[in-house]
Amino acid sequence: MSEHHLTFYTYPSCTSCRKAKAFLKEKGIEYDERHLFKNPPSSEELLEIIKMTNNGIDDILSTRSRKFKELDKDIEDMTVSELLEMVSEEPRLLRRPIIFDGENLIIGYNRTAMQDLLA
Repeated sequence: MSEHHLTFYTYPSCTSCRKAKAFLKEKGIEYDERHLFKNPPSSEELLEIIKMTNNGIDDILSTRSRKFKELDKDIEDMTVSELLEMVSEEPRLLRRPIIFDGENLIIGYNRTAMQDLLA
């Protein structure tokens, strides 16, 4: 595991978050827990996270969520800064959990990726 600080964006009632948290606990990994809705990532933090993805913002957005459908916005027409602002203000749009250590990013509960990250 790199010496980077692990930030774990989570939401208590989310099953994937609970599984990811149990995994981190089981492995004795320290992390900084951030409640996605009470303490959402800032636009700057989101930008850092997006830089780590393969497909940009598409990778972190929960496009299947009801909230996303309610928005009725075409994200293709939005600028990156508009998108970041929207997500920062409406963190329910994010897939979760998001685990980030400055160098590695895991979105959702992905045991294999987590094991690789911590290897």
